[in-house]
Amino acid sequence: MNLQNIRKITGGEIRQKEPMAQHTTFRVGGPADYYIIPKNARETAGLVRYMELNRIPYFIIGNGSNLLVSDTGFRGVVIDLGRNDGTSFTMLGYEYTDDELVMDVGAGCTMTSVGNYAAKFGGTGFESLAGIPGCVGGACIMNAGAFEREMKDVVRSVEVITRQGELRTISGSEAAFRYRGSRLMDEGYIVSRAEIVLQKGDPEEIRKRTEEIAALRKEKQPLEYPSAGSTFKRPEGHFAGKLIQDAGLKGCRIGGAQVSEKHAGFIINHDRATASDIAALIRHVQETVYALSGVRLEPEVRFLGDF
Repeated sequence: MNLQNIRKITGGEIRQKEPMAQHTTFRVGGPADYYIIPKNARETAGLVRYMELNRIPYFIIGNGSNLLVSDTGFRGVVIDLGRNDGTSFTMLGYEYTDDELVMDVGAGCTMTSVGNYAAKFGGTGFESLAGIPGCVGGACIMNAGAFEREMKDVVRSVEVITRQGELRTISGSEAAFRYRGSRLMDEGYIVSRAEIVLQKGDPEEIRKRTEEIAALRKEKQPLEYPSAGSTFKRPEGHFAGKLIQDAGLKGCRIGGAQVSEKHAGFIINHDRATASDIAALIRHVQETVYALSGVRLEPEVRFLGDF
């Protein structure tokens, strides 16, 4: 990769041999050959166009949640939209209509930050989504959800970057949101910003509800350990956590990776786990649950690198 050409495209930070353990919520992962933090969507589009034209492997991250990077790292370029606070990938603006709060949110804005903004500005409807680990861009692509609420319920439109490096606006209906997926995912689009529409509400009531849900998460989920959130998608007609628990896998360990004793739907980095430990435990859970129930669990976690 020609660094001179890259520096003509972006004024953002460029690092080499960057340890990905510092940029994933699992806290594991070897080095990426190159790690770039662009300043805005235009620069990101230029980088994508360059990578595609030159057939250079690349991967987009936000908060590094929902991602498992191999111990040997990634032989390519990681483009990070979630680390550059104060750029066009964070909070962009908001406006009120008669009964709505419309928020213009950059892809790198964390879901927690959006929830805080919503409470501050008096917008209700995001409370149950606020604690989801990760950034808005990834949440839109996978239609993240919690407590019977999903991104499709609040997203009016998204600005995306295509594989050709073009900027395009797509409406919520055109995004074809589905359970843990969307057209955005199918087409390989990169979300650069989202228009989120919430109903007006009382800021104090919104704050209380957000805190109640946060307390419920803390009680039910192993937030004290590094993880990628829920490890598996919910299989139709079942709950992943219950299938794993019924298979007697709660507390099961491979190396430093463990099926959480608090919530079996979470695989955690319990004690200096490697990516190989976590991947092996994911496979073991899949095989054991399938053998006992006939249900094939599909990971929500994305794998990057050589496994």
